[in-house]
Amino acid sequence: MDKEVIKDLLDQKYHQFNAPEFIGTDPIQIPHMFSKKEDIEISGFIAATLAWGQRVSIIRNSKKIMEQMDFAPHDFIVNHQPKDLARLKDIKHRTFQFEDTQFFFKSLQAIYKDPNGMEKLFKEGFKDTGNIKGAITLFREAFLRGEQEHRSQKHIANPNKGSAAKRINMFLRWMVRKDNFGVDFGIWDIPTSALHIPLDVHVGNVSRKLELLSRKANDWKAVVELTDNLKKLDAEDPVKYDYALFGLGVFEKF
Repeated sequence: MDKEVIKDLLDQKYHQFNAPEFIGTDPIQIPHMFSKKEDIEISGFIAATLAWGQRVSIIRNSKKIMEQMDFAPHDFIVNHQPKDLARLKDIKHRTFQFEDTQFFFKSLQAIYKDPNGMEKLFKEGFKDTGNIKGAITLFREAFLRGEQEHRSQKHIANPNKGSAAKRINMFLRWMVRKDNFGVDFGIWDIPTSALHIPLDVHVGNVSRKLELLSRKANDWKAVVELTDNLKKLDAEDPVKYDYALFGLGVFEKF
């Protein structure tokens, strides 16, 4: 397919799906429950972590966690004691169990002892390495704090081992992208041009049909290949086409 034809199609679908109506169908609705920066970050990170499987279940379980945090995620993370987590013991999502909740909340509490929280870790990681892969890797190391053998490490993607890191890339899109459509938040100071596509089955399948992706596996090499091709369509904001590719796959069965 001609490059200009592909760009016209994806631009059209980007504008179609990057709209307030999209929020109610997507886990991004969870951070949209909040206005405080830290609440947006923490609720978004939790929702993105749970973002595999049916979206109805992802949203339902994320809301349950917000409810048990009294809809004040930052305050809860910073001030909770281990005994306070008992109220979350019955909330599970696929392989994400109560033990993982305990570990995640403990790690987030340590991170938010610094008032700049997660943003600082990702920004410093990006500054030190010059790329998002490096930023994700250094964040992962800080989050796990040397406990690489803990069962919860499987819930934090490792692009150095080939993971597409779909959920973290999606979370970064939420936090970093800035536009006037009101879906992504744009509250972190990282270049939008540095973001990488959140690659899932739907995005991968549509991208291959459009000949934007030749690699068969949905891994980090595929993320890089697809992102590089999307940069040819928009060098400053390649991941805006996540809306188009995901929408074509999920909503239009392209």
